[in-house]
Amino acid sequence: METTDRILQLRAELHQHNHRYYVDNAPTISDQEFDALMRELMDLEAQHPELYDANSPSQRVGSDLQNDFASYPHEHPMLSLGNTYNRDDVREFYERVQQGLEGQDFEVCCELKFDGLSISLIYEDGQLVRALTRGDGVRGDDVTQNVRTIASIPLQLQRTDAANPFPQRFEIRGEILMPWQSFDRLNEERERDGDALFANPRNAASGTLKSKNSRVVAHRQLDAYLYYLLGDGIPTVSHYDNMQTARAWGFKISDAMKLAHSLQDIYDYIDYWDEARHSLPVATDGIVLKVNSLRQQEMLGYTAKSPRWAIAYKFQAERALTRLNEVTFQVGRTGAVTPVANMDPVLLAGTTVKRASLHNEDIIAQLDLHVGDYVYVEKAGEIIPQIVGVEERKRDETLGAKVEFIKTCPECGAQLVRYEGEAAHYCPNDTHCPPQLKGRIEHFVSRDAMNIMGLGAEVVDKFFQNGLIHDVTDLYTLRQRAETPMDLFSQTEEDVMLHDIFSKKSGQNILRAIDDSRQVPFDRVLYALGIRFVGKVAAKALASAVRTMDNLRRATKDELLAVEGIGDIIAQSVLDYFENPDNAALVDRLTAFGLQMEMPEQVQLGTSLEGLGIVISGTFSHHSREEYKQLIEQHGGKNVSSISKKTSFILAGENMGPSKLEKAQKLGVRLVNEDEFLAMIGE
Repeated sequence: METTDRILQLRAELHQHNHRYYVDNAPTISDQEFDALMRELMDLEAQHPELYDANSPSQRVGSDLQNDFASYPHEHPMLSLGNTYNRDDVREFYERVQQGLEGQDFEVCCELKFDGLSISLIYEDGQLVRALTRGDGVRGDDVTQNVRTIASIPLQLQRTDAANPFPQRFEIRGEILMPWQSFDRLNEERERDGDALFANPRNAASGTLKSKNSRVVAHRQLDAYLYYLLGDGIPTVSHYDNMQTARAWGFKISDAMKLAHSLQDIYDYIDYWDEARHSLPVATDGIVLKVNSLRQQEMLGYTAKSPRWAIAYKFQAERALTRLNEVTFQVGRTGAVTPVANMDPVLLAGTTVKRASLHNEDIIAQLDLHVGDYVYVEKAGEIIPQIVGVEERKRDETLGAKVEFIKTCPECGAQLVRYEGEAAHYCPNDTHCPPQLKGRIEHFVSRDAMNIMGLGAEVVDKFFQNGLIHDVTDLYTLRQRAETPMDLFSQTEEDVMLHDIFSKKSGQNILRAIDDSRQVPFDRVLYALGIRFVGKVAAKALASAVRTMDNLRRATKDELLAVEGIGDIIAQSVLDYFENPDNAALVDRLTAFGLQMEMPEQVQLGTSLEGLGIVISGTFSHHSREEYKQLIEQHGGKNVSSISKKTSFILAGENMGPSKLEKAQKLGVRLVNEDEFLAMIGE
């Protein structure tokens, strides 16, 4: 047999065995036999790179190459579903459908709501060509390379069903999941390696799917269930029948899908799965109800945010009763102090819970908590444990003291403060409180700030605990000491530790990232400083308005308040930050290290929007919202955040908020769509 024929034969066989194992749960060969076939294929492909195929089964193992995720518009917007938590809402949905269909008979397809990440898969000629995340519903990230490692997603469909051939091009949507078994194994590995544990399978799946290393994705063994088919030439006008046909094409479709012919059928389905879901191998958090007929779906249509023909019923959060042993207090990056309940371990929604957030002083007061109380714990969204009540009937003479919120910082002893309008208490000692110092470094290196990749929380913690860094400027001092990780000084114990950490954590990449951070634009440098209450949006607004760090340091409160979107709390926080000599000195040192401390000169492309105040609302196809804001400024216009009589017009995209639309109509403010706007500026 010729090499080409053997490669094609091996690919076909391995695709079939993957489907039998991961979708049908009925393997026909042993793991050893499968591995032998895979090794043969990979050896032949290595010898004949000209026969490369992105959808070969060998691509399931992933690659060490780094992914950079491009974003693309969805061919059909990925809208969210309206949520309901009780039977009355389900009945009202059913009655709305009856009314909307004007008495027509209809069926409702009942499906499990899997707790994962929405994915859109595009197939052409039976081959996977693109996989997009939901993103903002209009555009999603291209994660095709990572999705190819998920064994339950077919890379190439088999033309085995002549009665139901697949269209030349179609889209199928579903959910990417991490099964409980994979989740438990992953957390065991992370605990063994000293890494932070994932809180739940959804977070783990999300972090995995966006990994830049597809080999990591392959190792973590994600799964997928598909639940909706779109495109020209799809088999039938019945959603249920389409999904059964998709099953025949090779897709993993949930066996729990069922047609309901009455409201009682829906209630029975909810009752059954409210209990049975706990035995499933993946996390679920509710039921999805869809009108089955595609023609009737089209008749019912959409609201601005969701289809009128579908709704999600969320299961009530599971509740457990356990004993409160102690309340401790944690200090976060911003100095916010969070009370944490430490309890007797209790099984809740599939995981053992020992700790729960109490949020703030007001929550503690409302609950009237005492040490020794028996408390009810729920998982908000079946993810975050929280105390929702106290069982007062179990109180007896052994009840301990009432829980009181602390007055001083548990880390540095500073007197806590509570700002007007804020529920949280803060430690004001932001330049010397250890958790805040470490948190500020972690924030500084994060992706949205200075993007110093490789310096994750674990590495920062080691640096900080070993005394190698005390603030963010020490990162640049370390960089000066080492041209490469192997050139670090080794005269002192600290230097030896640094050498070890760098070599273990790909030090060359860290050093390069520190160098690259000197080119990060001023607005992100400002955000990276971690000034309390100054998020990404506020930092960008301030940087755009004042243009330089020196101007910001000299700005008065009135000048800060004049910046669009900056209120009294943010303005005062900026003033307080620069009044602290330690912060001022830190900014001086960063400036000396070459960080960007001013905005580049604005490139003026025209004056067609000169003097116009423009509000942006909705989602767009041709440019992102940030790009449109930049275009407005480059053509002489001004971005404003709220609609008033002074607003010149609204750049209105898809899914514009109904409240903004109503206000615009009331004030007579003109709406300009995306194409009209681009024509105005000559693009």
